[in-house]
Amino acid sequence: MKRISREEFTGIFQSLQNAPARLIEDIISRAVLRRFPAGMLIYSEGDACPAIAFVLSGEIRVYKAAEGGREITLYEIGSGETCILNASCVLANTSYSASAVSVKEGEMLLVPADDFRRLMETSEDVRRYLFEIMSRRLATVMALVEEVAFGRMDIRLREYLSEKMEHGVLRSTHQKIAGDLGTSREVISRLLKDFERKGIVALSRGEIALLKH
Repeated sequence: MKRISREEFTGIFQSLQNAPARLIEDIISRAVLRRFPAGMLIYSEGDACPAIAFVLSGEIRVYKAAEGGREITLYEIGSGETCILNASCVLANTSYSASAVSVKEGEMLLVPADDFRRLMETSEDVRRYLFEIMSRRLATVMALVEEVAFGRMDIRLREYLSEKMEHGVLRSTHQKIAGDLGTSREVISRLLKDFERKGIVALSRGEIALLKH
């Protein structure tokens, strides 16, 4: 079975690059390397969490789904990150409170729940890494709450795109759009990715193309 090296691991998880070598070896030796294709349902709401995933490559979307089928993206996980809901599920021994699906194919290291709980108890480096992730995710979710509570930013963004596009194309940055609409870049990026998944727009670097109204 393929095994990632300590250098490869710390190159991806840079927050742990100054951690003791024995800690990294401990994580790697107890983890299982798994590949995942795009579109794979990794967790459904209510699932148990036998392990925590350290994402090496690819992208995973974490979302909540309503009974009517509507979905709202909470956050996305990329290379060098883990899922705070997955961590909460493992540490509190509760069920997963959302759903997670892979957006892009990739690889992850699965660390068994018991081993991760031990690492959290004994390693300041692992605790610091998780708290950094939690801080970033909390900011993302707070922005989402603001968006939902104070305005339908998805509607405002669609109106903005329709108004600003020339021949179905807008050349701009997510930061510029966020500034024009009075919100954060993270909110705009998340909404545009949702629009892309729904086939409304096509995204490329510095350019947004409208596919349908």
